[in-house]
Amino acid sequence: MHIEQLKLRNFRNYDGLEMEFNNKINVIIGENAQGKTNLMEAIYLLAFTKSHRTPREKELIQWEKEYAKIEGRITKRNQSFPLEIVLSAKGKKAKLNRLEQKRLSDYIGALNVVMFAPEDLTLVKGAPQIRRRFIDMELGQIQPRYIYHLGQYQKILKQRNHLLKQLQRGKSQDHTMLQVITDQLVEHAATLLERRFVFLELLRKWASPIHHGISRELERLEIKYSPTIEVSEDDNKEKIESIYLNKFQQIQEKEIERGTSLIGPHRDDLLFYVNGKDVQTYGSQGQQRTTALSVKLAEIELIYNEVGEYPILLLDDVLSELDDYRQSHLLHTIQGKVQTFVSTTSVDGINHETLNKAELFRVRNGEVEK
Repeated sequence: MHIEQLKLRNFRNYDGLEMEFNNKINVIIGENAQGKTNLMEAIYLLAFTKSHRTPREKELIQWEKEYAKIEGRITKRNQSFPLEIVLSAKGKKAKLNRLEQKRLSDYIGALNVVMFAPEDLTLVKGAPQIRRRFIDMELGQIQPRYIYHLGQYQKILKQRNHLLKQLQRGKSQDHTMLQVITDQLVEHAATLLERRFVFLELLRKWASPIHHGISRELERLEIKYSPTIEVSEDDNKEKIESIYLNKFQQIQEKEIERGTSLIGPHRDDLLFYVNGKDVQTYGSQGQQRTTALSVKLAEIELIYNEVGEYPILLLDDVLSELDDYRQSHLLHTIQGKVQTFVSTTSVDGINHETLNKAELFRVRNGEVEK
């Protein structure tokens, strides 16, 4: 899988841009605030229909312009087809092979992307929502139906929290409606949890040996899922639903008192252990970075095994954050099999044979030249 061509119109600091890419390594060089990351963001958005940097889509549209458009031509399974995202005040349109997709779950998965940016180094030590977002984005790529259940869960959760707030303030006494909404929430919550467990098993399968290799066989990585209910990864959906319903019944008064939902996938977390110790709490910065790198490299192999093709890899200003050994391990791993985009202020100090075959693009103030 690779992206042959990218076209931008009124996107961030690009008035209009058309680029063609090497199907191996593409290096985007430029000073900060010139538009390197904007190019990465455009490719990411083409895959996920949303930015990794901001939830406010109007920020992506140039000032005083009515719309922004991102177009790409993709080669996947030896077939070439166009993708298109249009952002405007009226909303967002996603086209796959020139046909508008009414549901995002019908679009996501057409282009598989793995991004590794400096903020991903906080995957281990950052807040739980960073790890939940990681699960949701990666799982959504290989199982687009997951996106549907996640969207339904978030919509019903919002309704439930609103009702709990009304009950807390005495503006409602409708406990029957609370039970109805809870039943709806639990159905999607159990589906999300069941699929996250399957995803985690796949992630472990790839991340553990990769981490063992990067650490020169000195460390063993374990990844555990930390749910808000007492549930096992072996439990089926019906069992998970039953556990959720019982727990919600037990904590109903506490939830009304707090005015919010206290359990569910939106409060779960991922835990990382190296040689039996919690990396977030006790790991060195080097161990935290090795863990994050291992997880990102595992994503690439996981997607390949689930989809049948390697995803596109975006390395946004991350090489300079890694030491020579981890940098070399990363570049050696992707060599020759993954179309990769590397953004950097300079290639000085990045000495690796992989970059010798790269296509170089220089960015300056929203203009790109080879």
